[in-house]
Amino acid sequence: MSNVWDIVYLVASTFLFFAYLIILFHIVVDLFRDPWLGGGYKALWLIGLLFLPFVTAFLYVLVRGKGMGTRQRSALERARSDADAYIREVARTSPADQIAAAKALLDAGTINQAEFDTLKGKALA
Repeated sequence: MSNVWDIVYLVASTFLFFAYLIILFHIVVDLFRDPWLGGGYKALWLIGLLFLPFVTAFLYVLVRGKGMGTRQRSALERARSDADAYIREVARTSPADQIAAAKALLDAGTINQAEFDTLKGKALA
């Protein structure tokens, strides 16, 4: 029976260790993501995480926990807008290409003259 409890203890302690590492990683990323926190305060938090890791991590989550989600959300939105801008820049076609594609559709009979004129107007706008 002792071996079963040893296995349960090993699984539980491994889980808690990995959970702590994930929290620690999020704290360090959040520290360097925050533009308003000065370098001295960042250094103090990091020193605290080195010498009193569990207490400092607990205090960090209590003191700065609300801002962690906000900073992460703004970083994700910034990354998404940068990616969207890059995709728009790469996928941009010239008005001449758009008009040529519309003309090909008109010649194929897929669209009529009114639709071609609408597409041409959008391309030139």
